Amino acid sequence: MVKNSRRAFALIEVVIAGIILAIGLGSVVSLAARALMDQQRGERAVMAAALLDELLASVLVEGPELWPKSHNLSGNCDPPWADFQFQIEIEKAEPGAPCEVLAIITDPVGREFRCATRIALRLGDEPNPERAPSEPIDRQEYFESKNGDGNVTK
Repeated sequence: MVKNSRRAFALIEVVIAGIILAIGLGSVVSLAARALMDQQRGERAVMAAALLDELLASVLVEGPELWPKSHNLSGNCDPPWADFQFQIEIEKAEPGAPCEVLAIITDPVGREFRCATRIALRLGDEPNPERAPSEPIDRQEYFESKNGDGNVTK
């Protein structure tokens, strides 16, 4: 009798250990799948940010008044990112005021990334006007004035 009860106890231990192992392996597989989805979502977000930057840079270079004349306001991005879609909205401004520009990138799973900015109209025929601050910026002093927690102490 003692031998049979020991065997039964050993069998119960093996079954319980198998169940615990199955739960542990299931958790690991679930974590791995979640990590892979998060990585893919992060890659799409980085790509969308780069596409937003490229889109807004092209509006800045060509000017908000000329850009819509030579580009579509919405559509698919150029290959190899043809599965991303773009849309751009440019609100015309009064002379001397900047235009409101909104760029939207939609990733392949339908998530939208938006970036809004203001871009000044190009004045005159000068292709690259001088853009400099009215007074010099002292970056060294700025960074020296930062304390350990990243706040400016002025």
